[in-house]
Amino acid sequence: MKYYLIAFFTLTSVLSCKINNSNEINIYSQRHYEVDRIQYENFEKLTGIKVNVIKAGADELLERLKNEGKNTPADLFVTVDAGKLQKGVEIGLFQKIDNSVINSNVSDDLKDQNGYWIPITYRARLLVYSNDRVSESDLSTYEDLANKKWRKRLLVRSSSNAYNQALMSSLYANLGKEAVTDWSANVVANFARDPKGNDRDQVKAIAAGQGDIAIVNSYYIGLLLSSEKQSEVDAGKAVSVFFPNQENNERGTHINISGFAMTKNAPHKENAIKLLEYLTGIEAQNTYVNNSYEYPANPNVFPSKIVQSWGDFKRDTLDLNTLGIYRNDAIRVFDQTGWK
Repeated sequence: MKYYLIAFFTLTSVLSCKINNSNEINIYSQRHYEVDRIQYENFEKLTGIKVNVIKAGADELLERLKNEGKNTPADLFVTVDAGKLQKGVEIGLFQKIDNSVINSNVSDDLKDQNGYWIPITYRARLLVYSNDRVSESDLSTYEDLANKKWRKRLLVRSSSNAYNQALMSSLYANLGKEAVTDWSANVVANFARDPKGNDRDQVKAIAAGQGDIAIVNSYYIGLLLSSEKQSEVDAGKAVSVFFPNQENNERGTHINISGFAMTKNAPHKENAIKLLEYLTGIEAQNTYVNNSYEYPANPNVFPSKIVQSWGDFKRDTLDLNTLGIYRNDAIRVFDQTGWK
């Protein structure tokens, strides 16, 4: 949080001084990954266009855009959750992105159907399980996590986390209010401990014998297995990956995207388009997958070798804007069922 605040206030003054500089792009970013710095530096070297970044939480940045209105220095907003992008659209903060290069670079089923945002990567919210205490044959669907066989064995982070809120939103949309409320209550009864920590911590808890199965984002496993810390590599090796809801009659595994929206009053629109063309292109997409272990939005790019080793999977094709539309309903389900 201190890092975000320092970046926020320091770069605010930088952006206000440079707003009239036509050879730049100003980004409001929720993402905090090292790969983003690499991407922006590569783009600057290629084009000579300076990329300025303010980092903070998605809601904080959306509120800032709302308050700045026509005077915003921001050209692009990037977040790790389609629900936050949909929220920005609802508020009226973005303009449509209509560019043939960008559209041809991105898989159709990952795009915003209304054209307001562009995905750059996606991740699966999958299951990981103990190699020692769970068999793959024990696993099937998200719905099965409510089964009593998982009593005191399930690990997951807090309901305040956007990744869990997006998953619950997708379940709400797919199953309906009554079914998802019952599901959540039974899942809570299966918790091995109160939710805490991030996705890495859930994997480490399995390795430490504190639980047997966890809900995590796919890229965290790649980060653990590629870590310079042996303890993290060991934790990653202690589990296997499972994609739920893969049978022919099932909807597929829930996914979410990292994506960019162009602000309604972007002062450097042409530069912003150039950056989005670059980030969705093959070179930058390969940089993403080999550094952050996310899945590429560009269908002509393969995931990293670590991620490829898990095999292909069927992804849920639910309209990703639904993750925002049902967000408040999902939060109410969490509250009603005691998911802390």
